[in-house]
Amino acid sequence: MIPRYSRTKMVDIWSPSTKFRIWYEIEAHACDAMAKIGLIPKENAKAVWKAKDVEFDVARIDEIEATTKHDVIAFLTHLAEHVGSDEARFVHQGMTSSDVLDTCFNIQLMRASNVLIENLNDLLSALRNRAEEHKMTVRIGRSHGIHAEPTTMGLTFARFYAEMKRNKRRLEEAKNEIATGAISGAVGTFANIDPFIEEYVCNQLGLYPEPISTQVIPRDRHAAFFATLGVIASSIENIATEIRHMQRTEVLEAEEFFSKGQKGSSAMPHKRNPVLTENLTGLSRLVRMAVIPAMENVTLWHERDISHSSVERNIGPDATVTLDFALARLTSVIKNLVVYPENMMKNMNQFQGLIMSQRVLLALTQAGLSREDAYRLVQRNAMKVWEEGKDFKTELKNDPEVTKVLANEEIDEQFDLEYHTKHVDTIFQRVFSD
Repeated sequence: MIPRYSRTKMVDIWSPSTKFRIWYEIEAHACDAMAKIGLIPKENAKAVWKAKDVEFDVARIDEIEATTKHDVIAFLTHLAEHVGSDEARFVHQGMTSSDVLDTCFNIQLMRASNVLIENLNDLLSALRNRAEEHKMTVRIGRSHGIHAEPTTMGLTFARFYAEMKRNKRRLEEAKNEIATGAISGAVGTFANIDPFIEEYVCNQLGLYPEPISTQVIPRDRHAAFFATLGVIASSIENIATEIRHMQRTEVLEAEEFFSKGQKGSSAMPHKRNPVLTENLTGLSRLVRMAVIPAMENVTLWHERDISHSSVERNIGPDATVTLDFALARLTSVIKNLVVYPENMMKNMNQFQGLIMSQRVLLALTQAGLSREDAYRLVQRNAMKVWEEGKDFKTELKNDPEVTKVLANEEIDEQFDLEYHTKHVDTIFQRVFSD
């Protein structure tokens, strides 16, 4: 990803120096395991650790690869330059390149997951704080973009909290699924390397052995991982879209914080645009862009091919770096979101009590009318509000068919706003009971 949408902590996970350090640890631990079961001299295994404090020269490895046309061989050649050719002669014994590449890739994905889980924790905290703050801040709920019935801003934040809590659980499960390593040699049969080597290396690196690999770790694991990132990205866009709607001029129930000196438009000085949430919508698309290629990587020829390799070299860094940035940006937006309760109330009252139509409908049916007749009466008066700007309660009180079954005070009761917030505490208990 470009620096504009990148944060250092996540970028560093995917740097060449980090990758080569992981490759080195895999090879060094493998040598230790071989020495433990007598496959190589202990002195040779110990010698490999002479490079434990070495900063591997990325430019030198690239130089070697220009000749070898093979990145793992280039790295092993460079490692031998530090350890000594004779001392390093048992490095990579019985292993294949995928043992290093796949195990490293999964370690990087796990580290990326840890950063993303931290981000989700921060976002969850911000959402919960705003939910508590606006627990009873009443606003109009909308279906199909049209006024429906009252809800609260706190419930909106709580809904997003619950969604992101599910995403955190999904990511934890995806991280666990990706936490495998394979040191099983060519075509995964352990013909030239003992299974103990794999068990030892995985234990040292916080992985568990892949139960059965070919020459690669099965890519359904990775497909599930990137699909999870895609779901999280979609949830980010879900929240961003709600904020973008609330910031529309004719709505203005909330808006992104507009800092001193900030400019909204090069042409129109009055503009305060939802640029951050629009940006989040775009970034979410980029993360989801990785999902289909990850799914297609599941299908490989026989015991291995490298059709997945170029895909993963791109989507691994790009998807995680982008999602890291997006989660951090969304957290900042939520923390600093400016909420306008007065505008929420103004919008809710825009149509003269029309939003209480269901309450009136239910009251009429409870008073003895059929649902069909009750619906007809309520809709007849509601249409006067839509088309003529009438007051809904007044029209109901002037309708003899309505007042025949409901007294004026009974009609008034149906317009009690607190009726719609009476179960907010119950919902909050369900959402925040963790």
